[in-house]
Amino acid sequence: MVRAGIVGANGYIGGELCRILLGHPHVELVAPVSRSLAGKRVDGVHPNLRGLTDLTFTAPDDAPDCDVLFLATPHRETMAMVSRWAGRAGVLIDLSADFRLRDPAVYRRYYGAEHTAPELLAEFVTGLPERHRKELVGADRISVPGCMATAAILALYPLAAAGLIAGRVSVDGRIGSSGSGSGAGPMNLHAERSGAMRVFAPLGHRHEAEVAQATGLDVTMGATGVEAVRGAQVVCRAPLATEVREPELRRVYRECYGDEPFVRIVAQRRGLYRLPEPKILSGSNFCDVGFALDAERGEVVAVGALDNLVKGAAGNAVQCLNIRQGWPERLGIEFPGLHPL
Repeated sequence: MVRAGIVGANGYIGGELCRILLGHPHVELVAPVSRSLAGKRVDGVHPNLRGLTDLTFTAPDDAPDCDVLFLATPHRETMAMVSRWAGRAGVLIDLSADFRLRDPAVYRRYYGAEHTAPELLAEFVTGLPERHRKELVGADRISVPGCMATAAILALYPLAAAGLIAGRVSVDGRIGSSGSGSGAGPMNLHAERSGAMRVFAPLGHRHEAEVAQATGLDVTMGATGVEAVRGAQVVCRAPLATEVREPELRRVYRECYGDEPFVRIVAQRRGLYRLPEPKILSGSNFCDVGFALDAERGEVVAVGALDNLVKGAAGNAVQCLNIRQGWPERLGIEFPGLHPL
């Protein structure tokens, strides 16, 4: 049994990690860490866990040593504390942005601050199983990508790998309110959020750099906050390098993801959900990807959708742990989502 801790267990991602790990057959959650809520019951903050655990939050200094620590901490906090936590667990899985970008100069550009631990960047494997499965086996340092970055990378990578894209790709991201975290300010008040579609990053969204790094494409990315609580969706417009037909595009996606346990190709001609829709993915670790071809303009629209708290964060992290440990990849994250919701 692997002993696990969660630093930042009081947040939305931390709560999802608690939910998943409490049901994982090979993991014992021993340290839900929270500086502000130490001593209080976990199910008092995450009421969906009532009856499942009697655990209380642990202060950072009181956390026991673990086999694996999930760091669901704010940006910039992980790199300041990583050396400290490295002494408390053999495996660190970081869900912040601190070790996602390989170039400190790119980090500075997108996050407006110097990276304080650039010497550690090379130690972290990107926690995206569909692209880095081999490197994750036995990895002791893992950095989970951002939610919209994950959706965009998985939607675009088959096209990029096949050499089908020529020119700049425009990514339009949409994200529910939980993407701002449980400590978000006035922007997430119901009075401000309800009924709104707020373009909070018309261009240069931070996940832009992750998508470019993972795909090798020239990417521009914007983001809009929508009224949903959970869910992220990206609509990526890409100019084609050559004339292609729809069956060829479908073949490219199938060759890339045909054996993937958590990526589904959704590009249908009929039905209510013909392209990826985050609503039906709520609570699941699936990322649905799809496409639409505009042959006249020589353009393909690639679409990706996921639950930003699961495949976009906690579920993806547990999937990485499963791979790292040599366990079945679906273990503990089999939930298929709900419909209707």
